[in-house]
Amino acid sequence: MTAADLNAGTRLTGALAGALVLSVLLVWFATGAFAAAAAFAGGLLVLVAAGFALVRLRGRGEPEGLAPPDWSVTVAAIERRGEAVAIVDRANRLVCANTAYSEWFGAGNAPPNLPLDRAGLEAMTRAAREAWRDGRASAECLRADGAAASWRAEAERAGRGDDYLIWRLTGITEEDFAEDIGARIAGPLGTLLSRGGIEAALVGADGLVRAAAPGFAERAIGDPEATLAGQDFATLLRADERERIFFAREGRRGNPQTLIHIPLGQQGDPRLPGADESGSLMLLIDSGVGIGAATEGAGPGATPQLESLLGALPLGLAMTDRDGRFLFANKPFRRAAAIEGAALPQFPSDLVVREDKAALVDAVRRFGKGPAAATDMALRLRGQPDEPVSLGIAGVRGLGEAAVLLSLVDSTEETRLKRQVAQATKMQAVGQLAGGVAHDFNNVLTAVIGTCDLMLLRHSPGDSDYDDIQQIRANSNRAAALTRQLLAFSRQQTLRPEVLQLPDVVSEVSQLLKRLLGEKIELRVNHDRDLGPVRADPQQLEQVIVNLAVNARDAMLAQGEGKGGSAGKLSIATRRVTARDVRHMGTEILPEGDYTALVVQDTGGGIPAEHLGKIFEPFFTTKDQGKGTGLGLSTVYGIVKQSGGFIFADNIPLPSGTATHGARFTVYFPVYQGAMPAPRARAAPEPAVQWAGGGRILLVEDEDMVRAVAERALVRAGYSVTTAADGEDGLSAIANGEPFDLVVSDVVMPGMDGPTMARAIRKLHPALPVLFMSGYAEEQLRRDIDMADMHFLPKPFSVQQISDKVGVVLGAQRGRSDT
Repeated sequence: MTAADLNAGTRLTGALAGALVLSVLLVWFATGAFAAAAAFAGGLLVLVAAGFALVRLRGRGEPEGLAPPDWSVTVAAIERRGEAVAIVDRANRLVCANTAYSEWFGAGNAPPNLPLDRAGLEAMTRAAREAWRDGRASAECLRADGAAASWRAEAERAGRGDDYLIWRLTGITEEDFAEDIGARIAGPLGTLLSRGGIEAALVGADGLVRAAAPGFAERAIGDPEATLAGQDFATLLRADERERIFFAREGRRGNPQTLIHIPLGQQGDPRLPGADESGSLMLLIDSGVGIGAATEGAGPGATPQLESLLGALPLGLAMTDRDGRFLFANKPFRRAAAIEGAALPQFPSDLVVREDKAALVDAVRRFGKGPAAATDMALRLRGQPDEPVSLGIAGVRGLGEAAVLLSLVDSTEETRLKRQVAQATKMQAVGQLAGGVAHDFNNVLTAVIGTCDLMLLRHSPGDSDYDDIQQIRANSNRAAALTRQLLAFSRQQTLRPEVLQLPDVVSEVSQLLKRLLGEKIELRVNHDRDLGPVRADPQQLEQVIVNLAVNARDAMLAQGEGKGGSAGKLSIATRRVTARDVRHMGTEILPEGDYTALVVQDTGGGIPAEHLGKIFEPFFTTKDQGKGTGLGLSTVYGIVKQSGGFIFADNIPLPSGTATHGARFTVYFPVYQGAMPAPRARAAPEPAVQWAGGGRILLVEDEDMVRAVAERALVRAGYSVTTAADGEDGLSAIANGEPFDLVVSDVVMPGMDGPTMARAIRKLHPALPVLFMSGYAEEQLRRDIDMADMHFLPKPFSVQQISDKVGVVLGAQRGRSDT
């Protein structure tokens, strides 16, 4: 009620009260009797009170603004075809109902008291109580006495005061149970059962087939599209003398069948038709298909015996049931699947990566429920996601619960060998590339260094250009050092091996290492006794030790950044390794024999597992840009391999037991088995020989810049030089009869190379010496050329070096001719 309504009521009440007082005063004034006026006032008060009471009663019976309910409108609203609707009050009296309700139950019956059997009345009564309490309820399978029809009832509380229940009753359509079963087995359900080795057919009480699965039809008459309706079920099967059942069409060549007879009717259950009317469901199952089934003569111990047999075989074998669950796996299978020592997972799919799970699950279930067959699948195991393995899958029958046999070969060793071969092939290819790059780059550096030398002859130390030229020459020498590292990696550098003791080399380089490591890194050196001698280039071994020590220093300093005190410890040790020790290692990389090992170990953060296979590759580095070329370890690898040794890298836990690991490099050099040569003093370099009359030199070089620098250097030294751009031109100069004292030639040239030209020249002039210029190793050239009186000048060379080398060669030749 609003404020305006209150004000209006107050004014009306005031007006009535005023009129009442005025009427009483008028009666009193007209009669002059107080008793008459009082009686009149009392009568008016009674009339007013009766009016107020009547108004209040009418207001309570009907809310303001609402007309009395029109049930005809409600009946029109609930009129629905095929659904009975009734409305009752709290006394369960029928208030309203539609036509369907009146036809089904009669207008004189109100829910829940309907003409139903006892179970239906109890269900309706229970639903009514629940609906009044909870607001909604339902009852199922309501039947009248002796009637086959049934209903489903729903009750819902409604009304402004929740004073009514709305009942909705729908009829339940009865289906032909047997006909429904027949339609299902003739459709996808029958196909699914056939896939699992179960054939189904619906047979009537007269023994005739009413419906059959496609697989049953195919095995019975050879046509999966046939319905077989009306054919005698018994004629489709046959039994042998041992009463085993077969499909008549397959005969003895088929598998024995297990027949399961399922009557579809059941007496006493009104929801199922009678047994005489519905017929039976016939299931034919291949012997050994079901879980727990076994072939004839296979007792309960067949599976344990099979497991014992499979466990003794070297091939990795496992068995699963029809649902794909593991039953057994022998040790080779566990080892190949990288689960040796761990619990066997529930499914084979738990062994592979996520991308291969679905394919493996589908294959195992298909072979477990289908016919006996076999296949191979390429899968990736979780423990080895980068190496696919071949998993054999075979469906088996007659082995109890076992339905699928899995085979897996332990390819760990094969995978390791493949990786080693791939790594060796890759390193060989990169080495060839590095050697070719170094050779070409040496030609460029030869021209740069030679040009700088020629320019320095025209500039004195006080000249403004002198320092710039020296800077160019210094950087060129640095670049030449990089090419030497490339040649060391490609095992094409020149080595001068000696028979030596590793502790002596370590002692020579120890002082240098202390300066390189600094004060924050502690150096420890330890040597075994009775070490065997090795044959190697001492200078190259020093480079190996220095490179390994510098790498260890950088790793420990990076690990100890932000920490005070010592940054770590570097240990260098030499160890005696016997042939027995090599056998105990069990490695196929290191041939059996005696070795002297050099071990360089640090306390840094170790080498990440993903980098262990790449650290010896050229230009691979984990250092920040500008802090490493990536050639240090590749140079070490090349020097060790060229010296006939082996190098390994691994991580080791520190003795403190912390999670930090250190890196360890172990280099194995074969022990030298020959007699120890007597120590010899280093020979002094031979002085350059200059000839007063000079000499005639044939210079053969395909690079214009190198040829120009070498020509100017030799002319400046007093020689008469004839140049040729390739082997053909050089050979033509010799064939023309020009006398020469020496042939200076490059090795690699287009067309005719240097060695081919030299052999042709020797046929004309057998005593003519040849000086080869090359960026390749001298030992390799001597093995490839094998020519007498052949000399070698490595690139890049300076003006002074080529002049001195030519003088030495001519001097030696002149000395032999004089004697």
